[in-house]
Amino acid sequence: MIESKKSNFEKTVLVGIINDSQNEEKLNEFLEELEFLSVTAGGKVIKKFKQKINTPNPKTFIGKGKIEEIQKYIKNNDVSIVIFDDELSPTQQSNIEKLLKCKILDRTALILDIFAQRAKTSYAKTQVELAQYEYLLPRLKGLWTHLERQKGGIGMRGPGETEIETDRRIVRDKISLLKKKISTIDKQMKVQRGNRGSLVRVALVGYTNVGKSTIMNLLSKSKVFAEDKLFATLDTTVRKVVINTLPFLLTDTVGFIRKLPTQLIESFKGTLEEVKDADILLHIVDISHPSFEDHITSVNKILSEINCHNKYSLMVFNKIDNYTQVDFNDSYSKNNSHYSLMQWRNTWMNKTNGKALFISAKNKINFDNLRKEIYEIVKNVDMSHYPKNDYLYPEYFSK
Repeated sequence: MIESKKSNFEKTVLVGIINDSQNEEKLNEFLEELEFLSVTAGGKVIKKFKQKINTPNPKTFIGKGKIEEIQKYIKNNDVSIVIFDDELSPTQQSNIEKLLKCKILDRTALILDIFAQRAKTSYAKTQVELAQYEYLLPRLKGLWTHLERQKGGIGMRGPGETEIETDRRIVRDKISLLKKKISTIDKQMKVQRGNRGSLVRVALVGYTNVGKSTIMNLLSKSKVFAEDKLFATLDTTVRKVVINTLPFLLTDTVGFIRKLPTQLIESFKGTLEEVKDADILLHIVDISHPSFEDHITSVNKILSEINCHNKYSLMVFNKIDNYTQVDFNDSYSKNNSHYSLMQWRNTWMNKTNGKALFISAKNKINFDNLRKEIYEIVKNVDMSHYPKNDYLYPEYFSK
């Protein structure tokens, strides 16, 4: 089990369901990822609860018996947080809190909390704050009752607004102000992007914790924060990189994740503009992860949502030094996790028409080939977009 490095961790249990859309194997993958998210946020997972239920209970998401089982476990083990793998409705969250008498989070709230911890710049903090308020608005509940009923009589005719309605109005006003602030910053950033001159723009995209920041550091010889945790990098970083006298702009973007909250996609559209403005996408994949193909699908889905799926893309499979082929016997059918690295290489070279590389950024395995491939791609794009820049290439001087 993954251990939190923090000493003040909170005891956490996870809850997930098995249904027609996800079997037990898929749920186990989601819960492993949810545990990694929990550790990143500062929790220590001590138990995982699963229930097979085709339709979630509209009141408590899971069944009565499972709620009672979790309730007993919480009481006996001093658990402070219960995290559900799927997004809870405001009613479900409220009802579960009353029954379990502890902090209840869903995957969306957990990701928002991590983003709040990771945001460093004013822009990122504003984006996270907006997403948090939009998540909070439908979940506001009447914690006070003294204004729920306006008393009649002289001097007691109030504005006809309960305190919960006042809270909602305040939150809506805050959301409106944050959107205006983000809009203003977006316009400023658009101007900045327009002032970068005639340089090809390359963006690193991919699932969270696949090694984008490590690759960024190696290519740009800079020190972008990199850590083996989900969403280690939240703020977009742009660096000028030169390979063989050819300069281009390299952008490190926020990592994607399955079941990414819609609030975050909306709030981070400004950050994702860097991806939209890019000429080339380097899609980084952690091939050592057993669900890397699902990760690719999730990233492609988000790229499609922001209309970036048709850009020139190079698939870069990272962490080949961590890949291990799983042994299997006749009692199990062969599945994707048993493929050798060479089989994956052949498979994806065919799938991407040869636009794929297999590297280890950490140990710099095949990294020179990555630099050469990037150079060729950037050169071709640069010559087609900015033909006046041909003097940048060493080949120019041999003419």
